[in-house]
Amino acid sequence: MAQEILEASKMKLVFDYGLDEDNKPIYKTKTFNRIRLQASADQLYQAADAIGSLSAQPLWNIERNDTYQIGE
Repeated sequence: MAQEILEASKMKLVFDYGLDEDNKPIYKTKTFNRIRLQASADQLYQAADAIGSLSAQPLWNIERNDTYQIGE
């Protein structure tokens, strides 16, 4: 039976930069690598909220991207 092993975790913050000339939203991202593998969703949210509060642009979304190794 195959197993998955969590190797890495990244947190991506998406900021809202308003609208372009065609009224389409403009988003810019900032990715933080080497996030602690054991970090809970609540801990990531608190960190993202604190970082987002330092930005002049509003925080639009928070994403977590995990990388797994699949093997036997």
